[in-house]
Formats: sequence, C-alpha cells, structure tokens
Amino acid sequence: MNGDTAHSAWRLRRLAALGLLLILSASAGCASCEEASTTGYEHLNEAIEAEMAKVGLGPGDVFEVTVYGEENLTRTLRVSPEGDVHFPLIDRIHINGLTTVEIETLIRTKLQDGFIREPSVTVFVKEYNSKKVFVLGEVEKPGTFPYAAGMNIVEAITLAGGFKASANTNYVVVTRRGAGGDQRIPIPVEKIIEGLATNFVLQPGDIIYVPDTLL
Repeated sequence: MNGDTAHSAWRLRRLAALGLLLILSASAGCASCEEASTTGYEHLNEAIEAEMAKVGLGPGDVFEVTVYGEENLTRTLRVSPEGDVHFPLIDRIHINGLTTVEIETLIRTKLQDGFIREPSVTVFVKEYNSKKVFVLGEVEKPGTFPYAAGMNIVEAITLAGGFKASANTNYVVVTRRGAGGDQRIPIPVEKIIEGLATNFVLQPGDIIYVPDTLL
C-alpha cells in the first residue's frame, strides 16, 4: 500500500468513526429530549390541581359525586344549560360557578337537613365541556376565559393580563385532559412572542399553568 492509499484509508476510517460518534451523540441527545419532555412535571401536579380546585363549574361540565356509605347516591352528573343538576333526595340544586369544594359543602348541607346524619361527600370533575380555557399561576388575572375557535396560547395569556415578573415564560405547561389521562405539554411562550417558535393552538378545556421561575 503506497502513502496516498494508506492516507485515504486512514481518512475513511476517521470519517466513519466521526459519523458513528455523531449518531451516538444524536441518539443520546434525543433520549435526553424525550426524558425532558416526559418528566419534570411531578412538582407541578399538586400546584395545578390546587389552582383548578378554585375554578367554578359551568353548563356541560361533568362531575362525579360520591357519598360514602350511600352507594345509591353516588353518581355522575352533567350541569344543565341553566347551571343546575338533579340530585336524589334534594332535587334540583344550582351549582353554576361553584367550585368542587363549594359543591361538596352544598350537597352535604342539604343531605344533613333531615336525610343523612354527617354525610361524607366528595366531588371529582370528569369533564370540562363548557367551552372555556383556564389560565392559572403567574399571570396578572388568573381565571376562566371563553374559548374561541382557533384560540392560541398567546391570546389566552393576554386575556389573563399577561405574565407577572416572576413568571417562567418559557416553561408554560398546558394540561390537556383526555380518555387516556392528562397530557402535560411544555410551551416556550416567550420564544413564540419573539417569533422563534410556532404558536400553540388551544382546545376547549385546556389548562394553562404558568409556574414561577423558582420551579
């Protein structure tokens, strides 16, 4: 093998080694990205649930009422267009705008009025269908806002008065509830505003949570 041939063979081996290194690095990077996209929400779950507990229900929303020890009273209810539900023994109750804790208290109080002594009542929301989105956390005016077709995350945060100074603007988490469970989606909103990322289109019932920079 002459010098040129040997040099060419060495270059081919070097390029092959570099190519393998790049493939391994890319695979490791993708694995890290996948891990980052599927973990890291554990510390947010309780905060999101706590904020959602402050949100009132509306027409079309579905929730489950459990009265412990009273299986015939445990049932799933849908809020009527008038904001009412029908419940055994206490007939119709108006719950539009009430939180789960307030609904629990209302049902418990009415059941105590001549029906059940010290009932234990819990309410769990199964579906938010009242065409709204929730913007919670580090925004100026957290709350519930009407959903409009094609609504995006920047519009929703604008409706909520924009970010507070303490907001983690590039780690906004959208919770999308479905039959398979909750899906957490991280959205880099600041990059969207700067034109560096594509805007995110919302769906009815989406929960937008803006954590602070400490999380």
